[in-house]
Amino acid sequence: MILSALLLLPFLGFIGVLLMPKTSVRSIRRIATVITGLTLILGVSLAATFQPHLTTIQFEERLAWIPQLGVFYHVGVDGLSITMVLLTTLLAFLACLASWSIMERQKEYFALYLLLEVGMLGTFVALDLFLFYVFWEVVLVPMYFLIGIWGGGRREYSAFKFFVYTLAGSLVMLLGILTLYFQAHTFDLTMLAVVGPSLDLRLQQFLFLAFFLGFAIKVPVFPFHTWLPDAHVDAPTPVSVLLAGVLLKMGSYGFLRISYPLFPHAAQWFAPAMATLGVINIVYGGFVAMAQTDFKRLVAYSSVSHMGFVLLGLSSLTPEGMNGALLQMFTHGTITGGMFLLVGVLYDRTHTRQLDAFGGLGAVVPRYTACLYVFGLASLGLPGLSGFVGEFLSLAGTFGVWPWQTAVSVLGIVAAAAYMLTVLQRVLLGPVNPRWAHMPDMTVRELISVVPLFVLVVLVGVYPLFVLSLQDAGIHALIRHVLG
Repeated sequence: MILSALLLLPFLGFIGVLLMPKTSVRSIRRIATVITGLTLILGVSLAATFQPHLTTIQFEERLAWIPQLGVFYHVGVDGLSITMVLLTTLLAFLACLASWSIMERQKEYFALYLLLEVGMLGTFVALDLFLFYVFWEVVLVPMYFLIGIWGGGRREYSAFKFFVYTLAGSLVMLLGILTLYFQAHTFDLTMLAVVGPSLDLRLQQFLFLAFFLGFAIKVPVFPFHTWLPDAHVDAPTPVSVLLAGVLLKMGSYGFLRISYPLFPHAAQWFAPAMATLGVINIVYGGFVAMAQTDFKRLVAYSSVSHMGFVLLGLSSLTPEGMNGALLQMFTHGTITGGMFLLVGVLYDRTHTRQLDAFGGLGAVVPRYTACLYVFGLASLGLPGLSGFVGEFLSLAGTFGVWPWQTAVSVLGIVAAAAYMLTVLQRVLLGPVNPRWAHMPDMTVRELISVVPLFVLVVLVGVYPLFVLSLQDAGIHALIRHVLG
């Protein structure tokens, strides 16, 4: 029942916060922090007791929900989802700590925040397609309000754009779900993985494209990415952490959980296009990031580039490439989550994100400087830090299958080095801007929210088997299933 507890805890926290008087701000913050902390403990214990050598579903729970339609409350984890569950619980707790800086309408904020965690976790553990879609849509509503109410700049526009893009993709995906149901008469993903490969190739291609649109918008895949920079820039810092660290992974996880196992022949047919889109994401996102002067928008476009390595790895259908894709999903969540937290620390003190407004902070805020150096170098793919491992595996696995695409994608790594070194230079080096000569360094709460990610970035960079051992058996089983 550990997975039900994992979903029930934040839902009970959501109800508890709604029942609190809005004046009890300190109690509301503490409830949300304790709930997300307990959820993290459950997530860690889940990973600790997970048996990585097994390819079967573990911690499985199955109860009838709408038996007339064959809908079940069916949850479980395997090598494809365990790291995503761990990442979600970690980032939800750390971003909750960062949310203590929210100074208005805290009751509504933390209630929506906990509901968002329910939807994110549910998406990664659902093994019923109907249940998966419910959790997928649950995420949409709280994220819309979190951006639209507590964001800055053009927050209403950015929230509306995020909602419309995601809803459009979800409606096309719903069409695919209904088509699949009328063909197979079940929503159970384990049964659909048996029925799906026997479907006609034309039907598989149609269904693959229907699901692809829903997942591609979430990743986001070029040209469906334009909602992401606006949403990131205008969202509050903790919401940006979850948006980059978890929500983008929901799209790429959908390929692993649904598109590839259910439509294996269509997945092989679409692999060249997937590789090409991955290269476009990598190169386009990297070069557009180079042109940015807003720190947060730069990190947002870097996410577009880094998620391209996930698409590239998935297109390879090799153990190295797909392991690299799933590892890149985890490492990108930790690196970009840390980067957005650091952008938030700077913005809270200066109320600007323009890179030209800074300079010389390395001599003023040493703790902040150490964190920014590590996360920045990890983002550009420095060996010894976690960003290098996922990208290297994705490229190594793809080179033997798509050599030209892999060669072109290296330009994205060059661009990443250019824009990230520029950030470090403009923010930390040079003469000190007199306006920030007495800027306070990171507080204890801010350090607590960043240091766990800092440790993971170094640990996974030095010992990637820490994560690879959890996912490797699941990846091999998926490849065997797709290639038949």
